[in-house]
Amino acid sequence: MRTIPRLLAACLLAMLANTAAAQYDAGAPSATPSTPTATDEARLNETNAERAESQPGNNAPFWRGVRESGEDPGYSSLPGAEKGVLIQEFVQYPGSRFTTAGEAWRQVRNNWIIPYGGALLLIVVVAIGLFYVAKGAIGLHGKETGRVIERFTYFERAAHWTNAIAFVCLAISGIVMAFGKFFLLPIMGGTLFGWLTYALKNLHNFAGPVFAVSLTVVFLTFLRSNWVRREDITWLKKGGGMLSGKEVPSGRFNAGEKLVFWGGVLFLGLIVVGSGLVLDKLIPGMAYTRGDMQIANMVHGVASVAMMCVFLGHIYIGTLGMKGAYKAMRTGYVDETWAREHHEYWYDDIKAGKIPAQRSANSPADGKPQAAV
Repeated sequence: MRTIPRLLAACLLAMLANTAAAQYDAGAPSATPSTPTATDEARLNETNAERAESQPGNNAPFWRGVRESGEDPGYSSLPGAEKGVLIQEFVQYPGSRFTTAGEAWRQVRNNWIIPYGGALLLIVVVAIGLFYVAKGAIGLHGKETGRVIERFTYFERAAHWTNAIAFVCLAISGIVMAFGKFFLLPIMGGTLFGWLTYALKNLHNFAGPVFAVSLTVVFLTFLRSNWVRREDITWLKKGGGMLSGKEVPSGRFNAGEKLVFWGGVLFLGLIVVGSGLVLDKLIPGMAYTRGDMQIANMVHGVASVAMMCVFLGHIYIGTLGMKGAYKAMRTGYVDETWAREHHEYWYDDIKAGKIPAQRSANSPADGKPQAAV
């Protein structure tokens, strides 16, 4: 009778031992690494919907597709040149790290264009102010004769002032949009500053095409008088007489004005206008991707700052820097003494009859052309 209980106890102990051994084997690492099976390969290539079923909560493929959409665009039923691209490809612009295009643009703008562009504008303004305090305005050495010469026709002045007004609108609005948060936002507050920048942004967009058209008219109008001549080299070597106080002879426009014409109006003008038209989306046939707009924005910012620096010098000479220069562009006429002292070769050509002293129908005084001699 004692044999049966002993057999039952032995069987129970054997079952418990087998169960413990099976659990230990299941938890112990395999002696040899397992090779991927067909099922494992299928899981690596699962769609997001399939991954949601087989591995709930594991959305790594989705975010991998988002991160790499700049290289391999995903699918989107929406229209657009960059549909399926949520994060741009990796690039490296001058002055940026190798990163996504949007971040690279932000680094160039915030770390280079804004701080150094603003500093350059301030340096030019301060330099002009110091020069004016030290030298004062350029005046006449002789007495005015009362006889006038027509320097600018009505059409020339209209083209110039249209372009000048458009430029001032663009410059002020651009400065506020780029640098305003540093010196206006703390004073005005967010609401008023937001409305101001919104209004100036729209003014900037509409003044841009006006500036482009008027700049073209200005270039064609004054092209003939701005061809480089031999005396321009002499003018540049002597710095135009700005430091010596003795005027260097020149034609209708001196070498400094020609530098502004070719460098500011033509070269920088083409870059500013071209990039601005891209930002306004006025160039036909362009896709206007984010990358296109970012590059256009950087080019536009650099060229605009350079153009403002050049034109600040032009504005200074045309207003405070030289007596009679502003009156010439306002009325169109200058005194003979002014023409002889500031543009001697131009005055000599008028005396020799090569250039008419009066090109418009009526003179400012009595309706008849004024003689140059």
